Amino acid sequence: MPGTIEIVTETVRTADHDRYLTALYAPADKRDALFSLYAFNAEVAGIRDRIHEPLPGEVRLQWWRDVIAAGGESGAGHPVAESLNATISSSRLPKLAFENMLEARIFDLYDDPMPSRTDLEGYCGETAAALIQLAAMVLDPAEAPGFAELSGRAGCAQAITGLLLLLPLHRRRGQCFVPADILAAAGSSPEEFIAGDGGPGARRAVDAMIALAREHLSVFEKGASALPPSLRPAFLPLALSRAYLRRMENARSSPLDGVTRLSALRRHWLTLRRAMSGWSAL
Repeated sequence: MPGTIEIVTETVRTADHDRYLTALYAPADKRDALFSLYAFNAEVAGIRDRIHEPLPGEVRLQWWRDVIAAGGESGAGHPVAESLNATISSSRLPKLAFENMLEARIFDLYDDPMPSRTDLEGYCGETAAALIQLAAMVLDPAEAPGFAELSGRAGCAQAITGLLLLLPLHRRRGQCFVPADILAAAGSSPEEFIAGDGGPGARRAVDAMIALAREHLSVFEKGASALPPSLRPAFLPLALSRAYLRRMENARSSPLDGVTRLSALRRHWLTLRRAMSGWSAL
């Protein structure tokens, strides 16, 4: 039977293949820890897919809170929990970051609209940005604190891009991650956005979300040349963001019409390019 790390690695490979690829570029002695973080993220991000009612979903999030708070052997028998607790201990990761991430994930379980751009950026900060910063702490705890702000920009760019990629799924569910203030400026509303073709303001709202992702991505890219090679694997998921956003801007690949995709070859090439040279060429 497969061991704990094999199960954790397969969880990431199956549920989050882009992050799986990036972890392969980390030093061999750091990969297991990264896989534990990414497997935990996949587990909590996928709760809505597996548990379709909000209250049982909150119970699951609370289980994770209890496991992380207790540490040690807590969660024994659950490979991801075992691996995560080992990583938190060995890398001295702050448990508060996981608590905040789990608190933010409550939003996923309900169909409440995202109130504002500020709320969206806060959500991105507690989820994707926190994950990048935790990965950086695993890779190089001495250098990571100096790049916390860059992690915030990177996380917003990556998370907003990811939300756009998941837009067809969210609309089918009746979820709206596009902030209400952005929708209002586009002449739409959360209710109109998720109904039918989204109404005439839907494409304007999507364009505004793409612009917001690009704004954060541009700030990240300007600062990314200062990243030491030791931290680069934590930020490698950003290697695909610009290509995804460019594809979304093509009317034939609008997130409103279906899932935006990049070929496996393209994804591998972009990841390899940034893994080898970073963002110094930008």
